[in-house]
Amino acid sequence: MSDASPRRPSAANAANAANEGAAVPSEATVTARAAYDAAFAASPVRTDVDFETLSGIPLDPVYGDAPFPGQYPYTRGVYASMYRSKLWTMRMFAGFGTAEDTNARFKELLRAGGTGLSTAFDMPTLMGRDSDNDWAVGEVGRAGVAIDTLADMEDLFADIDLGGVSTSMTINGPAPILLAMYVAVAESTGVPRKALAGTIQNDILKEYQAQKEYIFPPRPSMRIITDMMRFTSAEMPKWHPVSISGYHIREAGSTAVQELAFTLANGFAYVEAAMATGLPIDEFAPRLSFFFNSHSDFFEEIGKFRAARRIWARWMKERYGAEQERSLLLRFHTQTAGVSLTAQQPEINIARVAMQALAGVLGGTQSLHTDSFDEALALPTEKAARIALRTQQLVAYETGAANVADPLGGSHYVEWMTDEMERRAEEIFEHLDALGDGSILEGVYRGIDNGYFTGSIADAAYRFEREVNSGRRIIVGVNEFTEGDERSSDLLSIGQDTEDLQLKRLATVKQARSDAEVAAALTRLQVDARDANTNLMPGFIDAVKVQATEGEIVAALEDVFGTYVEQVIV
Repeated sequence: MSDASPRRPSAANAANAANEGAAVPSEATVTARAAYDAAFAASPVRTDVDFETLSGIPLDPVYGDAPFPGQYPYTRGVYASMYRSKLWTMRMFAGFGTAEDTNARFKELLRAGGTGLSTAFDMPTLMGRDSDNDWAVGEVGRAGVAIDTLADMEDLFADIDLGGVSTSMTINGPAPILLAMYVAVAESTGVPRKALAGTIQNDILKEYQAQKEYIFPPRPSMRIITDMMRFTSAEMPKWHPVSISGYHIREAGSTAVQELAFTLANGFAYVEAAMATGLPIDEFAPRLSFFFNSHSDFFEEIGKFRAARRIWARWMKERYGAEQERSLLLRFHTQTAGVSLTAQQPEINIARVAMQALAGVLGGTQSLHTDSFDEALALPTEKAARIALRTQQLVAYETGAANVADPLGGSHYVEWMTDEMERRAEEIFEHLDALGDGSILEGVYRGIDNGYFTGSIADAAYRFEREVNSGRRIIVGVNEFTEGDERSSDLLSIGQDTEDLQLKRLATVKQARSDAEVAAALTRLQVDARDANTNLMPGFIDAVKVQATEGEIVAALEDVFGTYVEQVIV
């Protein structure tokens, strides 16, 4: 008597059934796969983990069809092996109080497993003002570390091997001064310029659009940036002279599409400005990097990151004529969304940050900062910063997200979102191109002047706020699920004693230096600034070495370049 009950197919039979009738791979696909396999085979592979699931199922390095990671237009990742060769850099943002305070935090983060340094500066430093300036009262060391002179920079990196760690510095208007200080500190400890690895943000265009920490008008500011690009191309091959930042555009209230489009447009503008000075694109493009926000809409963020790589590669190749592969690669740092953190029920920010960090990793970031849960209330405590770092380590070692490149590639939703982000960004590029009569650089200048960027961001921020206020958009702990709001009193506090210490330190440095040497260095900088053919970086380095203060250097250049005042748009 036969068994009439249905039989469950074996796993092998099920796989064969699923593959029946599958299309035979095209010759192009076979070629792409062979190229991928060769590139992966040539890549180093981490030996600290087994690339398998918790159940012991071995995993391939990539799944799906061409193009594969490491292949133009790099939608699926800039490297064939991605995190199988090297995890992203865990670069925690740190800076508060005096240089000595932040130096201690740097060392703690490195001891806890951090693999790169990221420096936050206080508001006076960001605005190019010394700690004894009237503008600085009450702000010294409160939102970051206070840096006035080379002596402060020496304290900031004391006993840290600058040849063995990469450093990021988030500063824009005074960026060349801080870079000059960093070079001087390194050389005084025996580390040559060519060995220095890291990034300085130096993205002045987004300051006029979103963050407002500008000093000089746009055009002389761009001259300074192109000088830095030329200098680092010649002297600092491991250094990224511009980190084109969408992060602050998003924090100001933009949408994900605006963040993507405005950031890449600024990148195109820097490319055009550098090329206009005669610098060949393949000499500087490989050292441009990007900085994106990872916000709360999980799949939108992943689509944004994937679209960014594809757009950048295509524009660099087709519009700007880049030939070297490294010029086409969009490499980026990610920070979780500070603006999404809530003062209400702050502990749930740990969950927010974890999901945002995972989106950054699934989107293929090269380095990552995870916000601390208490940052809506104060600068992070040491404990909160350690939890934020542990969050990255959990994503890296426990989720399996780093085992496979572009694990969401091929998802109908993710692929559609990637295409849609690209389409909407291209509409904005078309507008800027038309505004600039065929130049993205001129379009960006005019968009700054006519309020296009600030107006667009303000409209997006207003729309979001209305949605929250009406309850159409739920923010957990803010407009729904509001019970249990118990805020910790264990917060980092920066007191008046920090400002007093910094003022004493600055006065001591000024008293000990040679005023004649400072005056000569500042005069030289002004002469160099009036000659468009002279690179300003050597003058900056000489000025900081004689202990000219950041504020003195800025004031000397304001006499030549002027000071930017934002136009009121009615």
